Amino acid sequence: MIVFVVTCLAALLCPSVHSEGSTVAWCYHKPTCNVTTWPQLSPQFCNGSTQSPIDIVTASVQGNRNLTSFNFIGFDDNSNLMSIINSGESVVVNLDDYKMAVQGGDLPGLYNSKQFHLHWGNTSSSPGSEHTVDGKQYPMELHIVNINSKYHGNLSTAKAANDSTGLAVLCFFIEATSEKNKTKSWDILTSFLTRISPSGNQTDIMNQITMDSLLEGVDRTKYYRYQGSLTTPSCNEVVIWTVFKDPIKVSQDFINRFSTSTYFNSSPPVLMTNNFRGVQPLNGRVVTSQVPKSAAPSSAATSTLSIIIVYLLSSLCWL
Repeated sequence: MIVFVVTCLAALLCPSVHSEGSTVAWCYHKPTCNVTTWPQLSPQFCNGSTQSPIDIVTASVQGNRNLTSFNFIGFDDNSNLMSIINSGESVVVNLDDYKMAVQGGDLPGLYNSKQFHLHWGNTSSSPGSEHTVDGKQYPMELHIVNINSKYHGNLSTAKAANDSTGLAVLCFFIEATSEKNKTKSWDILTSFLTRISPSGNQTDIMNQITMDSLLEGVDRTKYYRYQGSLTTPSCNEVVIWTVFKDPIKVSQDFINRFSTSTYFNSSPPVLMTNNFRGVQPLNGRVVTSQVPKSAAPSSAATSTLSIIIVYLLSSLCWL
């Protein structure tokens, strides 16, 4: 009985969040456990040399011809988004990792899609993304967490292995828009937030939306790539990051629902806002992207070149 009580107390004090398997009590909103204290709370990795997120400086990005298109498996199936939960520090959607996966894009094999979660600021008018591009911070960011198939969907095992290829996270910026007619799936997704306002609440969302519909409008052939870490404790440096260049455009009203409907794991309840980590030092890491295709000569330029060649050949004939 005593063991049971202690276990329950530990579960209440140590939030079970999107960095599944973490035993570190951490938070975003208290002086004793916010992002500034993570390197002390979880020193093994949170003060490491390949931490995430980062600021992507486009002028320093290097070309990589191996960054080809992805194969997104099960992203068009509305039965693969199974449930949505308030983890206490984020909103997490659990995915059917038996049917959803991603491969290609120079990833070393097949990766099973486990879940996605989000980071945001305080309403759509505030910065809330974790990664930035040339210093620009978006209102929200979505992370699809994929586990190397050799770990059979076990996130804790992938983290414990300290394998730099253990996880592949697909990162999407979210930008506020007034074009409500283009964000029907986000209206459906965010309509569930009132059901999971308190920490720990969960509800079924199967057969409602697809992953593809949430990513509508994003060119998934254009992205940045770098090696990094989880962005929450214990900050394990086991992530291949793919940061897509095109943002998802979502109605500002739907973005606002996150910071006005859900609550942190705290007593008394506090609205969940600013649940993002600031950018970390690059420490010599290289960010890569696709090599731009060489532009074909214009028809006008080709015609001009042909005329010059004919003129030169004619001149030679007169000599």
